[in-house]
Amino acid sequence: FVAETAAALCLSGAYRAAGDRMWQWLTLLFALLPCALVQLSLVFIHRDVSRDRPLVLLLHLLQLGPLV
Repeated sequence: FVAETAAALCLSGAYRAAGDRMWQWLTLLFALLPCALVQLSLVFIHRDVSRDRPLVLLLHLLQLGPLV
């Protein structure tokens, strides 16, 4: 999960360097939108918020929630 996100961000950077703005934004959209949806489902469906663990919430903000 983390490697796929990192690869998408590297690809987006390559598109930016090539001057391809449309593909850069599409890559960012298709990489970051699923990340946000996964984190929201982990926080709200699995009730990580109710445990009152700040470290878990920080990991969700850093997109490392699936590793928990």
